[in-house]
Amino acid sequence: MQHSDVPTPKADSTAPEQAELSSRRKVLAAASLAHLTNDGLTDMLYVFFPVWQQIFSLSFAQVGLMKALFSGAMAAFQIPAGSLAGGLGLRSVLAGGAMLTCLALLCGSLTDSFLMIAVCLILGGIGASAQHPLASAAISHAYSGKSSRVALSTYNFTGDLGKLLFPALAAFLIAHVSWQSSLRILTLTALAAGLAIIGILHSVPLSGSPADKSGTMTVRRGRFISAAFASLMGIGILDSATRMGFLTFLPFLLLGKGADMTTLGIALSLIFAGGAAGKLLCGIIAARAGAIKTIIITESATALLICAMVPLPLWGALCLCPFLGVILNGTSSIIYGSVPELAEKEAHSRAFAILYTATIGAGAISPYFYGLLGDRVGVPQAMQVAALIILVTVPLTIPLRGRLAA
Repeated sequence: MQHSDVPTPKADSTAPEQAELSSRRKVLAAASLAHLTNDGLTDMLYVFFPVWQQIFSLSFAQVGLMKALFSGAMAAFQIPAGSLAGGLGLRSVLAGGAMLTCLALLCGSLTDSFLMIAVCLILGGIGASAQHPLASAAISHAYSGKSSRVALSTYNFTGDLGKLLFPALAAFLIAHVSWQSSLRILTLTALAAGLAIIGILHSVPLSGSPADKSGTMTVRRGRFISAAFASLMGIGILDSATRMGFLTFLPFLLLGKGADMTTLGIALSLIFAGGAAGKLLCGIIAARAGAIKTIIITESATALLICAMVPLPLWGALCLCPFLGVILNGTSSIIYGSVPELAEKEAHSRAFAILYTATIGAGAISPYFYGLLGDRVGVPQAMQVAALIILVTVPLTIPLRGRLAA
């Protein structure tokens, strides 16, 4: 009796491919959920800053300092988070960081002390530090080639969905209940995300080494293309500094044009809705048309639209918000999506950690200095200075030529 057509070998050959595809999707889903929650909680703070300024009688520099405390802690612990993941496991640090941010901000909703809110912002920033380098590295290990750039763009896109949802909800809630209740509702809602991340990543190997089954991420030494990577980091620093400075004081710019709390929520929603589309579209366009050309176009347009927004009336500024969001946030997809092309695979975790440390650090300190400038010459003039500084990114693209895929 002959058994020439046995289906078992075919099933055995496809099973590993299906398992690998499932693992990739779970990694992308968990990383995207972490990004949605982290960026949503981070950017909803823009809605709370004007409230805290009135309650605690803060100057613009002090408002910038509040942003600096959160983002500075997030930047400072990017690299330590990678080291911690090597010992405790990526999924534990990724989920634990998300929950720490939620709990810290929840504690902030239980106090009327400016000092205690500042402490909670620092703790929240520490928790938020784990998400960017670990999630990005996990995706870059799971995907390769152009699929890596598209996957990272998808990951960035979900982060902007969080930016779209959380600030809008915060503005709506603050208009109807106290700021403490608003913060409490949002953080309790986000707290479940940490548990969901653990569930999604259960049994998925997350490692730079395929043989590692512990869920830890092994970080090995690898080489960087130094001049090009430094140039990319410089672009990221200026882009982040301008974006964070502008977003921190956009509510104050709009308040000066007659906006109320509901209008601020609409404006931020329009900005982040545009940003969500921009990160996804710019990442895909860069994969086809070239990263360098896309960076030059988006950064130049960012400077133009920020300058145009300053003299416009409120309705005109609101009309510009979605277009500004597309280009303001779209560049970051190109910057982070280019890392795998400038560093060896074994160095991806370290490269992402260094880049995120530099860019988030720049975004942390820039609101303070723009706040000082705003106290001296006014918020509109400070925003125009930010628009001019972003143009320095154009000559910084020169070392990238020939290094990034056309």
